[in-house]
Amino acid sequence: MDSTATVVWQGSVPEGEGKITTESGVLKESVYTYGTRFKGNPGTNPEELIAAAHAACFSMAVTDELGSAGITPDEIQTVAKVTLSTEGNEPEVTQIHLDVTAKLPNNDQSAQEMFEKAAKTAKENCPISRLLNADIRMDTHLAS
Repeated sequence: MDSTATVVWQGSVPEGEGKITTESGVLKESVYTYGTRFKGNPGTNPEELIAAAHAACFSMAVTDELGSAGITPDEIQTVAKVTLSTEGNEPEVTQIHLDVTAKLPNNDQSAQEMFEKAAKTAKENCPISRLLNADIRMDTHLAS
């Protein structure tokens, strides 16, 4: 399965803007700028979108792992925080922190142990967690 997003950037980095559109239509010309990415201005940015993708993927993976153990969680809430460092010559994503909270039908010691194991496995194996080891391919085109 392939998922597609298209971005059109116009103008210089400090003064221009990009518009993000996803194939599903969930994002349609969502604007991001230098200010939304580096200055905390309202709006989205690539790191926020990575955080959303990681939290979504991880929550599903934890749920799947718990399901394999016969536990259906009432709720899994994941907050993913992506840290973009602007120290040095180039901006760099230096860390992703996952903060996960589960509501389980039974909160005994056994359920807690299963949750910890499921979360650890999900952290290591969800596709977005493995993204850092991805084979990144590229095609380039010049428009006339």
